[in-house]
Amino acid sequence: MLLEQITQTNDIKQVAPEDYGVLAEEIRKFLIQSISVTGGHLGSNLGAVELTMALHLFLNLPEDKLIWDVGHQSYTHKILTGRRDGFVNLRKFGGMSGFPKRKESDCDCFDTGHSSTSISAGLGMVKARDIQGQNNTIVSVIGDGSLTGGMAYEALNNASRLETNFIIVLNDNNMSISENVGGVSKYLNNIRTADMYLDLKEGIYNSLRGKPKYGDKVVSQIRRAKSSFKHLVVPGMLFEDMGITYLGPVDGHNIQEMVHIFREARKVKKAVLVHVITKKGRGYTPAERHPARFHGAEPFDIETGIPSAPKAKANYTDIFSTVMCKLGQRDEKVVAITAAMPDGVGLKRFRNMYPERFFDVGIAEEHAVTFAAGLAAGGLKPIVAIYSSFLQRAYDQILHDVCIQNLPVVFCIDRAGLVGSDGETHQGLFDLSYLSSIPNMHVMAPKNKWELSDMIKFAVEFGGPIAIRYPRGEAFDGLKENRAPIVYGKSEVLFEEKDIMLLAVGSMVKVALTVRERLKERGFSCSLANARFVKPIDEELIREACKTHRLIVTMEENVASGGFGDRVREYADALGSGTRVLGIAIPDEYVEHGNVELLKQETGIDAVSVEEKVAAAYRAETGKQGI
Repeated sequence: MLLEQITQTNDIKQVAPEDYGVLAEEIRKFLIQSISVTGGHLGSNLGAVELTMALHLFLNLPEDKLIWDVGHQSYTHKILTGRRDGFVNLRKFGGMSGFPKRKESDCDCFDTGHSSTSISAGLGMVKARDIQGQNNTIVSVIGDGSLTGGMAYEALNNASRLETNFIIVLNDNNMSISENVGGVSKYLNNIRTADMYLDLKEGIYNSLRGKPKYGDKVVSQIRRAKSSFKHLVVPGMLFEDMGITYLGPVDGHNIQEMVHIFREARKVKKAVLVHVITKKGRGYTPAERHPARFHGAEPFDIETGIPSAPKAKANYTDIFSTVMCKLGQRDEKVVAITAAMPDGVGLKRFRNMYPERFFDVGIAEEHAVTFAAGLAAGGLKPIVAIYSSFLQRAYDQILHDVCIQNLPVVFCIDRAGLVGSDGETHQGLFDLSYLSSIPNMHVMAPKNKWELSDMIKFAVEFGGPIAIRYPRGEAFDGLKENRAPIVYGKSEVLFEEKDIMLLAVGSMVKVALTVRERLKERGFSCSLANARFVKPIDEELIREACKTHRLIVTMEENVASGGFGDRVREYADALGSGTRVLGIAIPDEYVEHGNVELLKQETGIDAVSVEEKVAAAYRAETGKQGI
């Protein structure tokens, strides 16, 4: 097998051109086999095999720099840099990341995970190169989806002023930015990439520029005439008008053609965008037919593409989806907004039922929030559904455009807390902290699936900025009998005793149930309350708890800094009751990829760890071993 000959960086350059196709197919078979076992991002990687091979043939890594936007499509890159053996532990705790990581390889020059960052990072590396007098090649790869993000256009606008080489590769695997207009377009593209054309163009302009009377005017007229013609027949004029040389479209599965155009692009002393057309999921029929399903795939059966372990119970996203459809039926003012994730956040059914009230704004979280603010100001009831880690990007818009005006926008925050295999960039560990810092914002978290439903209904009628955060995965179906109405700012007492009060937020209520049982077995008296509201905190409950409890334990699946525990401790300290507040939360650090239950153990928020922390804190406070 050719793949076995790829053991380190640049080994691909020893492969004969006539064998490129064979190697590509071997890589695809390896990816399908590996990801069917571990899970991971399959569709995007299958589509980028030849593109990655061409880049590795063109570049001299690690001296040259290759930046992958998001990084979903970096698996072939990892293979070609000698990390094939790491796929057995892909996205497992302590194993290889599913994204580029600088700590993993010197060929991963920039950590990625969120979209629309690669052009900005690449531009920074270009300027660093030039300032230090180096001459290596910098390539940023960005997908057509990521190009919808505003940050990408900010970077393109800045890159347009470059007078040095910078290559941007647009990996277009869904839609063409500009239509390729037949043979004339292809012919003009060949001319524009030719040495003769580039040299001739600059020679003519330089000779005319500054000539008395007519020189500059002639140059201007040439450019206007050329531009007019290009607008008719040349794709990519958006980029050309920005001052960025556009090359393409080029077949993203033709390795030799791509290598040729990359070499020509390197000769241009400015920013160059190479438009590459690829097919997502290429070579595996289920992935080609169902690209969304194989974006982030669970382990699956290769023959059918069906997940190996289909879900048995509804997850929180399913509950949200059902409630949204019911709300849409009951209230014509309810509208839904998402940022390129209608399937992921559970809005596909709502979109199908109420297309005129559904808005997918693309990868543009900042716009999504301000757009929702406009909808609210216009008299509608917008619900913004975004993953926790992606909503971070819209902090300013939440603060400035929603909360200052106190507009009734509902934020339904999926994937809050530990999300597992995608690692640091995707863990939803900061939303309670950053949302609670904003005046006029209100924050809730449900203990189970029924409470999520009740909270969404409450939020829609609330009349101000409000957020509901819930975790990834199977929805907790315990405590069905505990379904007291949602009352603003009020917690729900589930068990009332004395000495120790467990005050748990959202997903941690389930953990708290186990902790309480274990503490009871050891002889401790222990109350348990479901916080419900993170902001505002239930001050009355805390006051009363301080009278009868020596220890209040806050439990949240969020970083400790600025979270629920900090707010409770601050209030309890102000009371001067002497009751100690023990905060159980994620340490002030980034959490890597891995199984969620394992990550809970590693971060000390699993039931066993919490039990030991609570028992130790109570003993330290009272000197008692139990009751």
